[in-house]
Amino acid sequence: MRTIASTIGILYILALCYSLFPSRRLNRRILADKIVVRKGARKLELWSGGKKVKTYRIALGKNPVGAKQFEGDMRTPEGIYIIDGKNPNSAFYLNLGISYPDNKAMALAEAMGKKPGSAIKIHGLRNGLGWRGRFHRTKDWTAGCIAVTNIEMEELYRAVPVGTPIHIYS
Repeated sequence: MRTIASTIGILYILALCYSLFPSRRLNRRILADKIVVRKGARKLELWSGGKKVKTYRIALGKNPVGAKQFEGDMRTPEGIYIIDGKNPNSAFYLNLGISYPDNKAMALAEAMGKKPGSAIKIHGLRNGLGWRGRFHRTKDWTAGCIAVTNIEMEELYRAVPVGTPIHIYS
């Protein structure tokens, strides 16, 4: 019994260390010219000068398979959008706005008799819960947004100008 408790304690300490130590930091001089999100792989790629400069692991909407169709479906959109704003004072640590819904999404939702949804963002963790760090990625938990750790969000917030295209694939 003591061996099991010791093993669990060691695993807990290793997990805590993994959560607290950030990955390689992004060079502060880099400005993104494109973001690519691969939902199935749970990855966000930051591109600059035609080259992928960093990949982030992400969490998505609670219902991640398929493109967003209407408000409340808990899906993350798919398609090509732009980063249309930055918010340093949101309920989630920083955020980058995504230009969803576009005309196609609005028409699809309207045909279903529903609203398309809005306020799709790339953001950090809910304010006050930043201590979760990388553990937030153990499940998809957003209402349709793309979530990263707070440290990663600081990098993205600095490196991604408004107007940057974002390609979101299944």
